[in-house]
Amino acid sequence: MKSLQDFWDWFDGAPLHVALIIVVAIATQQLGRRTINRIVDRISRADLVPGPKNVAHRQSERAKTLGTVLTSTLNATVWLIALFMLLGEFGLNLGPLIASAGVIGVALGLGAQTIVRDILSGILMLIEDQYGVGDEVDVLEVKGKVERVGLRITSVRSSDGTLWYLRNGEILKVGNKSQVG
Repeated sequence: MKSLQDFWDWFDGAPLHVALIIVVAIATQQLGRRTINRIVDRISRADLVPGPKNVAHRQSERAKTLGTVLTSTLNATVWLIALFMLLGEFGLNLGPLIASAGVIGVALGLGAQTIVRDILSGILMLIEDQYGVGDEVDVLEVKGKVERVGLRITSVRSSDGTLWYLRNGEILKVGNKSQVG
């Protein structure tokens, strides 16, 4: 009985807190993922564009892409917070670590401005349904058929067979011949 009490006295401190942090992080991740999946499923099945221009398949693909982005962001946020909490439980002073992360974050932010701009432009392009796979587009100096739409890069095949990779942040105007009418 004494050994059980000794074990509980040991477990009641940092090990219990570590276990609780991990359990709460996993539960938050699962709940968030389930919520995002339900919302994405509802959006992908809803008839948001009634009438002859109903593009349900494209709407479904856009919703799934945004759901993937949201899920990845949720996972990164939950586990980053959990990691900092775990490091705090092990007695690591988080003040200097967070200050260093802030300085590194600013440096990375300045260096990665084009990547962030490309991704934000890609997200907005998907939300606004400017173009999709299979559309005939006229973008920058390229005229052709969209083969792939990503958050950062769009691939367009020109009539001469050249595959062009266009960064979404650089696309300022798009002519979509498939959405005429």
